Amino acid sequence: QTSERRKASSAKPFRRRPAPDCNPMNAIHANAVARPVFATRLEDFEHDVIEASRAGPLLVDFWADWCPPCLALTPVLERVIAHQAGRLRMATVEVDDGDNMKLAGRYGLRGFPTVLLFVAGEVVGRFSGAKPEVWVRAFIAEHLGRE
Repeated sequence: QTSERRKASSAKPFRRRPAPDCNPMNAIHANAVARPVFATRLEDFEHDVIEASRAGPLLVDFWADWCPPCLALTPVLERVIAHQAGRLRMATVEVDDGDNMKLAGRYGLRGFPTVLLFVAGEVVGRFSGAKPEVWVRAFIAEHLGRE
């Protein structure tokens, strides 16, 4: 009886392997693909922005929570993205989160907010500072040929 208990207690517990589609990183990427506005970070930027912009244009809003112009621009960008009805998506990057400031350095950003427009993996336009909705729509029209 004692040896049976020892065998039972020394046996390794059964651990179920998660299904491939249950990987939390897959959930992050699926979320980024499915939503018109989504957050991204340095580790996912290549997939979420560069690769995704090959399928369609993508704005990237570099912002910080301590930045009043950033907070003023966010609802403007969200309205513009909603008006685009899926033809344009937007990623947001909080520059003070983790290593995200390295992205600001990579793209030569000097202040916040700064918005970059990516098409086919390349930056095709940029602007800095809070702008009114009509200005942002004109920026998109100038670079993508649509309002």
